[in-house]
Formats: sequence, C-alpha cells, structure tokens
Amino acid sequence: MKILIGYDGSGAAKDAIDTARKYAAALDATVSIVTSMVKGTENEQTEILQAERGLNYAESLFTAEKIACETHLLIRGLSPGEDLVRFAEENDVDLVVVGVKRRSKVGKLLMGSTAQFVIIKAPCPVLSIK
Repeated sequence: MKILIGYDGSGAAKDAIDTARKYAAALDATVSIVTSMVKGTENEQTEILQAERGLNYAESLFTAEKIACETHLLIRGLSPGEDLVRFAEENDVDLVVVGVKRRSKVGKLLMGSTAQFVIIKAPCPVLSIK
C-alpha cells in the first residue's frame, strides 16, 4: 500500500503525519511525504531550505518507527492541490492524507482550499484530518 501525505509544516499537517504513521504501521505501507511550492527561484531559497528541513523532520518520524518513507519537494509551477493530485496519479497512490486548516466560508471562497481540491480531484480515497 502507498500512502501520500501533503505536508506544509502547519499544525494540521503535523496531525496528518501522526495519523498516517498509525495507518502505515498497521497496513505495512510505504509513505511519500510531499511538499509543493509554486515556484523556486533564487528569491525563494529561504522557503526552499525551510521546506527541506520540514520534510527531513517528518521523514525522521517515520524512520524512527522503521516505516518505509521518502520525501519529495515539488516545484512544478502547480498549486499545492494540483501537485498532490498529479503525484498521486503518477505514483499509483492508494491513500492521500491531508490536514485541514479551519477557515471561514468566506476564507475558503476567496483563497480556496488545498484539502478541498484534493478531496474532490484525487484518484484514490482521501483521509482528511482536522
């Protein structure tokens, strides 16, 4: 079984990591932790380094429990939701785990929701954690 986790370092993403660890251990799954950035020019070097540190931290949580894990920093010009869905399609993922940030209805309307996009468009089941 392949589990994909969308990770952005937020509290909701950390909750998703905790839940995915339990699922991965119970199902003997391999885990892909993905962080998506729209662009990665020289101006974003600080954000890229921060994203890499976050991925390394998340990976260490899985390796400590001997769960097969790999990390991916995607900089493909896509929105995070599009990146996660495309990654799931390209890698035959069986389950996507995403953290849900609490937002008002107006906030979702104006800024959208990565989790909402993934839930609607993913080619496999999505487990949302709030």
